[in-house]
Amino acid sequence: MSLIYFSLVCAGLTQILVYGKIFNKIRPTQGWFGELLSCPMCTGFWSGIFLWASNNYTELFTFDYSLVTGLFLGCLGSLVSYIFAVTFDDDGIKIDNN
Repeated sequence: MSLIYFSLVCAGLTQILVYGKIFNKIRPTQGWFGELLSCPMCTGFWSGIFLWASNNYTELFTFDYSLVTGLFLGCLGSLVSYIFAVTFDDDGIKIDNN
């Protein structure tokens, strides 16, 4: 159950950071940091690392603090965030009719 909570929180955090209108005025659009915050896969990785590093402050999920666990959770965060980004948009499920 911890992995489900972790995945959902990571996807939500990534969606807010990449697509949230509240950050439009302060979100960089150029340079390395601008590229990072425009890519749900990249931002998802760092969101996963952030959540792993701060998991001591929540009871939703608990993981050990080994670097390998952090790397794996960063990769999981990247995967889940990317899947959410290509599957959903503001109108619901994306349907591509080429």
